[in-house]
Amino acid sequence: MKEEVHADQHGISPEDNNKQAAKKEKSRLSAIFTVIFSGFALLSDGYQIGVLSLINVCFNKIYGHQFTSEMSTRIGNSLFVGCILGQIGFGFICDRVGRKVGLMLTTLLVILGAALCAGAYGAGGSVEGLFWALTVYRGILGVGVGGEYPCSSASASEAADVVMPGRRGMLFVFVTNFVIDSGFVLSALVPLILALAGCSYEVIWRASFAFGVLPPLSVMYFRFKMDNSDIFQKNAIKKKVPYGLILQRYWKYLLGTAGSWFFYNFISYPFGIFAGTIIDQSGGENPSFVHTAQWMLLLNFFYLPGSISGALASDKLGRKRTMTLGFFMQGVLGILMGVFYKDLLNKFPLFVVVYGIFMAFGEFGPGDMLGLVSAEIYPTAIRGTAYGWSAAIGKFGAFVGTTAFKPAVAALGGGDADKGQARVFILASGLALLGSVFTWCLIPDYSKRNLHEEDEDFRKFLESKGYDLSNFGAPSAPTATDLEAADSDSALADEKHPSKA
Repeated sequence: MKEEVHADQHGISPEDNNKQAAKKEKSRLSAIFTVIFSGFALLSDGYQIGVLSLINVCFNKIYGHQFTSEMSTRIGNSLFVGCILGQIGFGFICDRVGRKVGLMLTTLLVILGAALCAGAYGAGGSVEGLFWALTVYRGILGVGVGGEYPCSSASASEAADVVMPGRRGMLFVFVTNFVIDSGFVLSALVPLILALAGCSYEVIWRASFAFGVLPPLSVMYFRFKMDNSDIFQKNAIKKKVPYGLILQRYWKYLLGTAGSWFFYNFISYPFGIFAGTIIDQSGGENPSFVHTAQWMLLLNFFYLPGSISGALASDKLGRKRTMTLGFFMQGVLGILMGVFYKDLLNKFPLFVVVYGIFMAFGEFGPGDMLGLVSAEIYPTAIRGTAYGWSAAIGKFGAFVGTTAFKPAVAALGGGDADKGQARVFILASGLALLGSVFTWCLIPDYSKRNLHEEDEDFRKFLESKGYDLSNFGAPSAPTATDLEAADSDSALADEKHPSKA
C-alpha cells in the first residue's frame, strides 16, 4: 500500500513504470539490432572489392594476353565509379528519405550486382564481351556498395551512441571497418578453398563473385524490420536544406575528411587490388594459383589486427591522434620498403609480412577512423550527405590510384617491374605522410562528444543565420522517446483529473 501511495504521489503508477521500462528496453534492443545489421552487409562490400585481386589472377591464367592491363583496370575502376555515384546519391537519400529506405535499396543493388557478375557472359562467347559485361555489372554492384557506406555508417553511429555511449568509437569500428576487413580476408579464403577443392579457374571466379550475394541476403529481412533512429526522426531536414550554410560551417571539416580519405584510398586500394599480381610476379617462376592465394590470405589477415587495435585506441587515444599516427607509421614503413624493396623480395616471406604490416597501419589509422570521424563530426541532418561527399572523394582517390598504378610502375621502373613497384611504394608513402598533416590540421576530435551536442550547435548556428528551424523533424511516426514522454504526461493528467480517466 505504501508503494502504491508513493507512486500515486508522483502521478505514475507501478504499471506505468513497468510499461516505460519495457519501452526503454525495447528501444535499446532495437538500437543493438540496428548496430549489428547496419554493418553486417559491409562484409560483402569488403569481399567484393578484395576478391577482384585473385579473380584477376584467374583471368590471367585463363585468357593470358587477352586480359589486357587496360581491361583489368577498367573492371576494377567500374566498381569505384559506381561507388562514387552510390555514396553521393544514397548519402542524400538516407538524410532526406530515411536510413531504412537507403539500407533496403543498397542491399538489393549489392545482391543484384553480385549475381550478375557471377553469371556474366559475352555474346557469342566473346572474351571481350565478357569483360565489358563485367565492367557494367561491377558498376551496378558499385552503386550498392557505395550506398552502403553512408547508410550503414549513419545508422550504426546513431545506434552505437545509444548502446555504448562511452565506447561509441570501438563499437562503431567493430561493426563497420572490422566487418569490411573481414570481407577482405574472406576474399582470399573463398578462392583458396575452391582451388584446393580442385575447381577450375572459371568455377573459382564465378563462385567467388556469387559468394558476395550471401551477406546482404542474410540481413535483408532484419533491415526490413528496422526503424529509423530517434535522433534521426527528431533532427532530419526534409525540405529547404541550407546547403550554403552547411558549407559555410563545415567546409574545413569536409576538406579534412575528404582529403584524408583521398590519400588513404589512393594508397590502400591499388596496393590491395594489385597485391595478387605483385605476389604472383614476385613469388618465383610461374607460381600456382594456390601458392598465390595462400600468400594473399596471409597478407589480407593483417587487416584484422590493424582494425582491432585501431578500434581499441579510438576511444582512449582519440580519433585524431589514432588516425595521424596510422598515416605516419604507414608512410615511414612504406618509404623503408621502397628503399629496401629488392632485399625484401629475396626473403619473400618477410616481404609479405612487412607488406601486411604496411596495410595494417593503414587500417589502424585512417581505415578505422575516417568512417568514424565522418559519421560523428557532422550533425544528424546531414550525416549521410557529408559522409557520402567525403567517401566519394575517397573513392575518386581509389579510382585515380588504380588507374595510375600499373602505368606508374612501368614509367618509374623503366622496364624493371621491381624497381617500378619500389618507387611507387615511396610515392604512395609520401602521400600517407601528407595525410597525417591533413588529419592533424583539419579534423577535430569529437571522441568525448555526444552526437546530440553537434545537433544543438548546428541548430543554434542556423538560427543565428535566420534559418527557419520548423523545417527540422521528419514528418513521420513519433519516436520511442516521444511515446514514453506522452505516457508520462498522460499519467500525470489522469492523477490530477481522475474524473476524465
